[in-house]
Amino acid sequence: METTRDLLTALARRHAFADLGALAPAQEIADVCEFGHRLLSLDAEDFAAEARSVPSDLRRRARACHMPQTPREQPRGALESLRPAYELLMEVIAIRWHRRELSPMIAAVHIASEYLPLLAFEPHLGHAGDPARWPEGLSAPGSRFGVIGDRECDHTKSEQSATNRTLRVAGEPPEGWRAYFDRQHSQVAGAFAVCVATCRNPCTAMDWIAPGSRDDLHVRARTALAFADTPLVRLRHAAPVGHGFGVPSPEEVLDAWERSRAVLDKNEVGAMASADDGFPLPGLPSLFSAVAAAPLKPSTLLHDVAAHVAGLLAP
Repeated sequence: METTRDLLTALARRHAFADLGALAPAQEIADVCEFGHRLLSLDAEDFAAEARSVPSDLRRRARACHMPQTPREQPRGALESLRPAYELLMEVIAIRWHRRELSPMIAAVHIASEYLPLLAFEPHLGHAGDPARWPEGLSAPGSRFGVIGDRECDHTKSEQSATNRTLRVAGEPPEGWRAYFDRQHSQVAGAFAVCVATCRNPCTAMDWIAPGSRDDLHVRARTALAFADTPLVRLRHAAPVGHGFGVPSPEEVLDAWERSRAVLDKNEVGAMASADDGFPLPGLPSLFSAVAAAPLKPSTLLHDVAAHVAGLLAP
């Protein structure tokens, strides 16, 4: 017969941090489970929350995915680089798939789609879309970036509002900074992609990008926009009444992904979605790597948190 410790260890191995935290025999274990639950829930505001029971290496890796809560907070976490955050996203997607928690899995895919353009821009920006470090060229003479009401600009009204805000949000108080990230930063990501990939009336906003890099960035940004419009991502909005009603089945998810791969297979970057890389959604890590122009693979952060909890439970 399984002991209570065996059952708790099984919960840890399944990354069931919320359930295990409620049953934890010691506060130290409960604290680590809270840390793991924040990561699994993609609560990026609180990844950096202090938890002395959590080993420093795990906290350091989580901070790399943390979204700064003030304009001057250091380190910059996910605004320095989105690559650790995307590797965590892929680990979360895989765990949710294996646990058949498909609604939060599709939510994680949706988050990945929203910020994918900034992953494409990271090699050119030198950061991951930090509003405190935008290049001066965004506001160069002749730029329509952030100009509200300019009819020559291909940005939507909401994108114009978001880009206007992003140019000045670094001077706002923490409350304004957090509100911007809650509501507008993902629109800025999409607006960047529009500038280099689909704009019909280009201005000078992107002239700061080296001419030799523009063709490659065009393809990667265009693929990022295409991914956001794939059948897989649209599952997030497929419920008849709001979100959470009509959770897709595993078969529906795989079918949507196969149709998405066919849509994306239009250029050398999108074709990477066809790779067989052993992921539950085959080709997704290869696609993200191609958009990022850097090798990405699912992280082991949640796995290592689970292993640490299992070690704490050991006799």
